[in-house]
Amino acid sequence: MKIDMSLAKRLKSAREFLQLSQVYVAKTINVSRTSLVAIEAGERKVSSEELKAFAEIYGWSIDGLVYGKQENDKVNTFARAFLSLSEQDQHEIINLIEFKKQMKERMLNNV
Repeated sequence: MKIDMSLAKRLKSAREFLQLSQVYVAKTINVSRTSLVAIEAGERKVSSEELKAFAEIYGWSIDGLVYGKQENDKVNTFARAFLSLSEQDQHEIINLIEFKKQMKERMLNNV
């Protein structure tokens, strides 16, 4: 009996896109490889904890995995990565963004 092929397909596609092995993902979310194969085939339900782990590994929101609506994926991925940095590293990235904006303005003004 198939459970939810759209979720299963999204989970498999995300893993393949990131070039992660089934063994790696299974170990990371603490399930057997056999369970992961069943999840990706739509033959096994995904627990809320597993779904949360998939979202973290793949850099997707839970809504994105479940409903296929991944809005601002790059923004969400950047925000999660940015928040995991030290305050000093965050400050350096903000300075880099400001520098890049200034360089872009200068290039546009010189054209």
